[in-house]
Amino acid sequence: MKMMSDMQRTDGVFTRVLTQVLAGQCRQVQAIGGAMLRLEENNGLGVLATFPPSDSDNTGPIWISPAIDTCREVFSRKKAAIVAATAQQGPGAPIRNHIIVIPIKKKNNIRAVAAFLVPEENPQKLEVLAKQLETTALLLDNSELALTLENHRQAIARLNLALSVITVCNQASHFTSVAMALRNAPAEKVRCDRVSFGVLKGRYVRVHAMSRIDTFRREMRVVQDIEAAMEECLDQDLEIIYPPALEATSVQRAARQLSEQHGPTAILALPIRREGEPVAVILLERPSEHPFADRNEIEAVRLACDLCAPRFFELQDHNRWFGARFAAAIRKRVGSILGPGRIGVKLGAGFVLLAALFLLFAKGDYRIDAPFVFEPSIKQSVVAPFDSFIKQVAVDPGQVVEAGLTTLGELESSDQRLKLAALKAEQLGYRKQRAASMRDGKTAETQMAEAQIEKLAAEIRLVERHIEQARLVAPITGRIVSVDLKHRLGAPVETGAVLFEIVQLEQLRAELFVPEESILLVKQGQEGELAAVGHPNQKIRFVVERINPIAEVVEQQNSFRVRARLSERPDWMRPGMEGRARIEVGKKHYAWIWTHRVTDWLRMKLWL
Repeated sequence: MKMMSDMQRTDGVFTRVLTQVLAGQCRQVQAIGGAMLRLEENNGLGVLATFPPSDSDNTGPIWISPAIDTCREVFSRKKAAIVAATAQQGPGAPIRNHIIVIPIKKKNNIRAVAAFLVPEENPQKLEVLAKQLETTALLLDNSELALTLENHRQAIARLNLALSVITVCNQASHFTSVAMALRNAPAEKVRCDRVSFGVLKGRYVRVHAMSRIDTFRREMRVVQDIEAAMEECLDQDLEIIYPPALEATSVQRAARQLSEQHGPTAILALPIRREGEPVAVILLERPSEHPFADRNEIEAVRLACDLCAPRFFELQDHNRWFGARFAAAIRKRVGSILGPGRIGVKLGAGFVLLAALFLLFAKGDYRIDAPFVFEPSIKQSVVAPFDSFIKQVAVDPGQVVEAGLTTLGELESSDQRLKLAALKAEQLGYRKQRAASMRDGKTAETQMAEAQIEKLAAEIRLVERHIEQARLVAPITGRIVSVDLKHRLGAPVETGAVLFEIVQLEQLRAELFVPEESILLVKQGQEGELAAVGHPNQKIRFVVERINPIAEVVEQQNSFRVRARLSERPDWMRPGMEGRARIEVGKKHYAWIWTHRVTDWLRMKLWL
């Protein structure tokens, strides 16, 4: 029973388990030594364990040599065998020694053989000892079960530590709380004096939390040394253990300095990775009398950190301000695009980049679009010289007339002629009155008669002028652009009413109406082209001559009138024709051309 208890207290190392089994069996049968062997390639034998333990790795004790062939035979026959040993194999022994070889079976398969050197030569007693030693297989099964239970116990301990930390992490609403959980749980479960948690910021590691201390400053020497040890761990992306194992190849200079300056302490630094990249470090310290030599203990801390890392980084990203989260998302998206694969995305991103560069740096012709109307440079109106009636219309709209030669029409002048006759009769009466007054020597009456004569003479000249103007003659050479008056024959007209309008087509110009948001870009001398609604396929070049400084409402928006001189005047061109004109301002970036209207609107709305 004592031997079974020893099996259950195994530390989990396979070789030590085998050695304990051999030691227990040797004590039971009072054997001098024991060995566990396995069959290897080319029918060779390999030593798994010996008792007493041997310094050599695979040669085994000297006394096993006579039983080599017997061991191979046991592997093939699957039965125990007894072979005699020489006297030199048991120095000082009073009797002849024998080697008992026992097969280690499991489900009728031989896994190994156990050989025991016993100081006995009696065949009956050797058979009894062989029967007792056949329990070796059962002891090994019991040891394996104990080893499995021990591994399960250690796994449960690791999960217990991880679950305790995860529970705190899931309840936390801020990444600082998660950092405190990562520092406190290992300090309690692994019995550490100090646990520190640091996060990579830029090129350096910054301590976020330390156990047993609420506030600390980076100016503190211990904080600087801890950060140096964390950076050493992060740079190598390795677990740093100090004091190191004999086979350790990592650099522990900063860890050694931390231990010597603030200890001596045993140190364990574990990198915490995000998407395969180390971004944080947890550093554990405890007295140097308890170094971090237990791999199960280290794995428990590692498991807790790995399981809590996603929650920590999630809260870290969530608690950052909007700008930092947006920048991180952009970096992640750019990294995924620039990474391997995703050819379509890369081509699309490249196209978008080229398009953006083209818009920002390439320049194109910018034109200001504006409505226009053709207007004559010279426009002559023929108006009614007196109140009368239209007697005759001699021209049609669009007809070409010559100055002083073409009769446009005639007004009724009979009333003026009657008025002229009455005025002349009245004037004749005053002349007679003047003559009588002069004969009688009446000076005052003579002067009054002369005044009336002069007044009537002026009125007669006016009426005669009206009679002459009754025949309407073209004042300039040009084309009639007024409405047709033939359907108004006999209609009354008042003094000053426009009857005919004459323009010179060779003097036509374009009047553009430029919106106020674009007027600052328009300068005298700029060129452009226009197209009339009736002839959209024919473009006519023009030059800006004058800009009216006063705005007027055109098409429900404030506009400025811009006069343009035409480079050509086709025969179809008529005053009043409308269309669209484009003024060539110059070279501008395409991005400005397509966005300046929206930008100006936003500036007005947001008062930027």
